[in-house]
Amino acid sequence: MAGKLNKFENPSSASSDSDTELAIEISDPVFDDDDYTRAPASPTTVPNVRPFRPPSTGSNILKSPRARRVRTSSMSQSNKRTAAESILHADRRTIYTAGRPPWYNCTGGQEVEPFLIGICGASASGKTTVATKIIESLNIPWVTIVSMDSFYKVLNEKQHQAAMRNEYNFDHPDAFDIELLISVLQRLKEGKKVEVPIYNYVTHSRENRTKTMYGANVIIFEGILAFYSAEVVEMLDMKVFVDTDADIRLARRLRRDIVQRGRDLEGVLKQYLTYVKPAYQSYIAPSMAHADIIVPRGGENKVAISLIVQHVHKQLQLRGFKVREKLAVAHSGQPVPDSLYVLKDTPQVQGLHTFIRNKDTPRDEFIFYSKRLMRLVIEFALSLLPYSPRAVDTPQGFTYEGRKCDVDLICGVSILRAGETMEQAVCDVCKDIRIGKILIQTNQLTDEPELYYLRLPKDIKDYRVILMDATVATGAAAIMAIRVLLDHDVPESNISLVSLLMAEIGVHSIAYAFPQVKIITSALDPEINEKFYVLPGIGNFGDRYFGTEPGDEE
Repeated sequence: MAGKLNKFENPSSASSDSDTELAIEISDPVFDDDDYTRAPASPTTVPNVRPFRPPSTGSNILKSPRARRVRTSSMSQSNKRTAAESILHADRRTIYTAGRPPWYNCTGGQEVEPFLIGICGASASGKTTVATKIIESLNIPWVTIVSMDSFYKVLNEKQHQAAMRNEYNFDHPDAFDIELLISVLQRLKEGKKVEVPIYNYVTHSRENRTKTMYGANVIIFEGILAFYSAEVVEMLDMKVFVDTDADIRLARRLRRDIVQRGRDLEGVLKQYLTYVKPAYQSYIAPSMAHADIIVPRGGENKVAISLIVQHVHKQLQLRGFKVREKLAVAHSGQPVPDSLYVLKDTPQVQGLHTFIRNKDTPRDEFIFYSKRLMRLVIEFALSLLPYSPRAVDTPQGFTYEGRKCDVDLICGVSILRAGETMEQAVCDVCKDIRIGKILIQTNQLTDEPELYYLRLPKDIKDYRVILMDATVATGAAAIMAIRVLLDHDVPESNISLVSLLMAEIGVHSIAYAFPQVKIITSALDPEINEKFYVLPGIGNFGDRYFGTEPGDEE
């Protein structure tokens, strides 16, 4: 990774016409739109959080209200406790009340595997209740529940007619798309984004839309045949079997299917005696042998729930990482990485830095000269993309031997809030570019970055991504954002991190974790202080740009 510092000529500067304002606009929370996905967060009592840069009393970032944590889950038509429970609404904005702490280590950016719990049991045994009790007792954010019911196969016309007559066996292993189920669980365990089907119990069919899931510290997978597949059993870190009396299960099933699913008594009993009871004896009861813990009486068994929760907490503590503090002292004294590209330090660039680094520069001039520098560094980043020779005819009838960019799909992604200031610059030079957003804040109690929100094109894996943040100190926020992009299947080599100013330690941390990511900046400063400010630096860029510096409100 050692190499010389790359310096390049910069293009001419230009300034944009309008100021960029801080606006975190988030629309409907259901994750089924064609263009974007976002991170489902589970609300909890919120520790004090601040924007990832050091705080200021006048900040206009939305503050997270206190709220109870609830789970995110795969959805069915009859169970619409959906992502709406995981968020709070304020006018047209959506606020997540618990951020996701780092799920990777501080050296190679490698992910910490989430803890996967499998809950098996007969129909109406109380599996979902046990899962809910576990979540309530864990009292941690970022827990995802995946229901096996979401993976019922799509029925053909003959099967659909049989299902309407209660003559289709939904309790047989062949009724489930096991291959899709394994794929989804494997990707979730790898920290990747997944699309989970939504099953409608009333129509016996899948909805046209899917449920997007991404990110979890704990994954709970529950279903009647959760232990049927040997491949699934191998993935599970803990296997729980819920054992409930048969009469209680039948009573629950009657009430559920008649009241919630609109079926008649005769049909429910026919299905139970023909399919449900034999499936329990043939497939479900024998799978009890795989269980690490058997929970009699389901959710009423507080002792069993407590034992499960204690074990999960212990495992999470063993898997946890502290990132930011370690990044501040890692990789010091290393050679400059080959993946770093610094804009040539011309008198023009020095002049722009003189304006934005000067503590006495008025806000309007700070914004103006920052925009000029942003435009330069974005143009510089685009010059590093691959180009091929291209000949064109001029109006005078001559041939011009030029070049054309080989990249057709480019997406800008800003790390909120300071990175949002660079969006206008990238929009000015890339026609009709799509923009994604990632909100990362620092937890004041742990000093760790936490992911609160993301909005990305669903097909972002097909794009070259320009990841934007105004300044980079330890690199903790940038590493988290890059990890998010990788989890959404963006190739590492397709990511360019662009910033106005970086600290050497942050560059080393990012380059060590992700050597194929291009790191592009207009200046490199030598160190950071105990508050993680870049030195000599430019202060808190977001506060200076948005006018939220301490004392402004006063």
